[in-house]
Amino acid sequence: MGTPPFAVASLHALLDAGIEVAAVVTAPDRPAGRGRQPRMSAVKEFALTHPQLREHILQPERLRDAGFLAQLDATGASLYVVVAFRMLPEVVWQRPALGTINLHASLLPDYRGAAPINWAVINGETRTGATTFFLRHEIDTGDVIDRVDVAIGPEETAGELHDRLMVAGAELLVRTVRSILTGQASRTPQAALEGQLHHAPKLDPTNCRIDPRRSVGAVHDLVRGLSPVPGAWMPLAQGTAPAIHFKVLGARVHDHLTNDAPGTVCVEGGALLLQCADGRLRLEDVHPEGRKRMPAQAFVNGLRTTDGLHTELPG
Repeated sequence: MGTPPFAVASLHALLDAGIEVAAVVTAPDRPAGRGRQPRMSAVKEFALTHPQLREHILQPERLRDAGFLAQLDATGASLYVVVAFRMLPEVVWQRPALGTINLHASLLPDYRGAAPINWAVINGETRTGATTFFLRHEIDTGDVIDRVDVAIGPEETAGELHDRLMVAGAELLVRTVRSILTGQASRTPQAALEGQLHHAPKLDPTNCRIDPRRSVGAVHDLVRGLSPVPGAWMPLAQGTAPAIHFKVLGARVHDHLTNDAPGTVCVEGGALLLQCADGRLRLEDVHPEGRKRMPAQAFVNGLRTTDGLHTELPG
């Protein structure tokens, strides 16, 4: 059960490991793009390329629908595997004889929630990982089966970490499924695991906004943690002109030698610099409203003047 590319890697790994996949459950096709044409999920696209799965793709609108539940039972599956899918009702996850397991992209119980990869980077973590666990009523709280630890680089973005966790998580999932099928899987209550607990809530315009009153390191981590999507943003204005929605998708800590107020944006030697609380951030990859993503240098080159650049501070 899965939808995005992150889930495709796990499905691929299960098939490569020779584990029988009775069916694939994924999201219904949805209108997308300018033409609003139906678009299938990444998992469905992958499943359609494999003859053994092509006739066994389920796309329920409602997970409690009696027809869908009958289809699940008809698969004869003894174990349900969930990777980046929607929240399952109990009537679904309690059906298989061996239970339902989930692959989560953090070291549970830390970073429960919708965006664990992003928040680990945003919070400046140096390590994260992936966890397999049995589902229960409360989201991301079930007994842990296995985990894998992964380091986070100091300049690594959430997108780069996503791709590495996608591979590490798929390998972990294969190991977990094999242990369950052979009766050797362990179960550890999350309350028995040590560690600090952080939340990983959904990303929205409020928690994606850059606040230059924070430290330059914290703003740098926010940019990394939201790149490439949805992107850290700030309202960028020049003089008295209306501010534009300005995404920063790549940046590096620059220096600490300035007395400018936080929120000041200046250009020095062609570099676009944002003043934060204790230093400046060099903006390197940007996406101005109404234009394409571009190097910051290209944005600077398109300005008639670089005077009066600033970002409005959050209220």
